[in-house]
Amino acid sequence: MNWDQVKGNWNEIKGKVKEQWGDLIDDELERMEGKRDQLVGTIQKRYGYTKEEAERRVSDWETRH
Repeated sequence: MNWDQVKGNWNEIKGKVKEQWGDLIDDELERMEGKRDQLVGTIQKRYGYTKEEAERRVSDWETRH
């Protein structure tokens, strides 16, 4: 997944992010603006994952999309 393209299509992609990580709130998604590092950090905080676990889960999600 090319994150430059993600940033450009964030409004479409954030729906897919919300499907995967339903505990994320809309304000968090808006603040991310398609930035991968912010997505990983928010998932880490919201779900209590380690940074490595959050990275792995985002990487797995990227592979599927």
